[in-house]
Amino acid sequence: MKKVILAFAIVFIALYSFGQNGTEPVLVTDMLKIKTVGNVSVSEDGSRAAFTVTSIVPENDKKWEYKYETQIWMATTDGQSAPRQLTAKENSSQPVWSPDGTQLAFVRAVDGKSQIFLLPLDGGEAMQLTHFKYGASGPKWSPDGKQILFSSNIKLEDMLRDSTLNPRKELPQWPYEKPGFAHNENLEPNKTKPDPDGSIEAIRAYLDKNAEDKKAMVLDKLNFQSEMDVDPGMSFNQYFIIDVNAPLKPVLITKLFYSFGQASFTPDGKQIVMSGSVNPHEHPDRVLESGIYAVRTDGSDFRQLLGEKGKRYSGPAVSPSGKWLAFQFGNTSFVSVPTLAIMPMSGSVKDIITIPFDRNKGNLLWSKDEKYIYFTTQSNGGAPVCRVDMKTRKVEVLGDYNSGVGSFGIAGNRLVYSKTEVANPSELYVADAAGKSSLRLSTFNTEWLAKKKLSFPDKSTFTNNKGQTVEYWVMKPANFEAGRKYPVLLEIHGGPSAM
Repeated sequence: MKKVILAFAIVFIALYSFGQNGTEPVLVTDMLKIKTVGNVSVSEDGSRAAFTVTSIVPENDKKWEYKYETQIWMATTDGQSAPRQLTAKENSSQPVWSPDGTQLAFVRAVDGKSQIFLLPLDGGEAMQLTHFKYGASGPKWSPDGKQILFSSNIKLEDMLRDSTLNPRKELPQWPYEKPGFAHNENLEPNKTKPDPDGSIEAIRAYLDKNAEDKKAMVLDKLNFQSEMDVDPGMSFNQYFIIDVNAPLKPVLITKLFYSFGQASFTPDGKQIVMSGSVNPHEHPDRVLESGIYAVRTDGSDFRQLLGEKGKRYSGPAVSPSGKWLAFQFGNTSFVSVPTLAIMPMSGSVKDIITIPFDRNKGNLLWSKDEKYIYFTTQSNGGAPVCRVDMKTRKVEVLGDYNSGVGSFGIAGNRLVYSKTEVANPSELYVADAAGKSSLRLSTFNTEWLAKKKLSFPDKSTFTNNKGQTVEYWVMKPANFEAGRKYPVLLEIHGGPSAM
């Protein structure tokens, strides 16, 4: 093993140095060669990893137009063979292993809607599992492999009209707050004939028809603006369960007119644990709080595990034995770094045990023996994987702050992750459970970068007027010559970030 590690270290140093001292300049069109690894999923025994690779490809019949294309690949974690591509049709993403390791569930678009497919790994074509009219994404297998949990984002108007989702024609309990209406009666079907010169009901029907035909956009909510456009509508993320062998009708397990996320099965397969915002007294746009909830797989016994005024609970992760719940929580009244905590599944707020670590944390994963919780964090210009020892409550950084981990999985004492760094935008790596003996499994960007002359940043610090040490990086031109003047491009941001 030491020889393998040494050989890998020598190869890595050689590539790093060669890349830094290559002769070819980086061209604008080289950006089209960048491939990005993500959605890492590790098989139960840790021997294989499924992941996605996103490429930039030309648009058909459109010169100088490009699009992103994502496909699923698989690699053996011993590094003995090159990764192989599993899909080539449309965009395929979000791969997850079945508990027995014989197939993958993944997501692919069909007629503009995401649907879940099953891919047998002993050969054969992928088979479409869901045909849900609202789309299906984020698949999670039940522990026995007989069911799949998935999410779907459903518009408010569809929830109101769909007799299958809403057989009792219920309206939201929270106030919609549309001017001129006191009790959400505006959400009830308006059967009046549209007429711009008619009664108030007829005028409203006429205006509703204009909005439906996209002749006008009516904004009557707080959160109507996104990064690129405005959206007058409301939609809610809901969860469903479908039987793998009899995928006839998905079962809705969450409450209508509220949004939920980060859902997963408990280890016994009897419940789903998730985060969400459920407040029947306020419009969802006004609700800052979130809680953690549990529900049986048939949709019954929906209950809150954690939640209170002024608090945001998120990221629930149930331990493999089902005994512990890991999560994060923070205040809504001011900006703060969420606190990592654990609690017995049968406990309450008074049983919470906090784990001090003053950095943002994401993607909580338990080790199978429950000795550690793994997560990613952002700090000092990097985004490494960390783990907390459940006995000592001490956090250990696995790796360094010179690179960033985007997606990772752990199984069979193997940590598999995608990593970005200055020398290479994205590759797949494997290490042991302690983050040691790292081995690169892919060469998606390594080969074309080897010929390029790259610039590597120099890190420096200064002390501000509050006595705080602030880090910054200077990236000089690849052919920098001392004494010459060069234009400076600044990137200033408000918090920790990977370079």
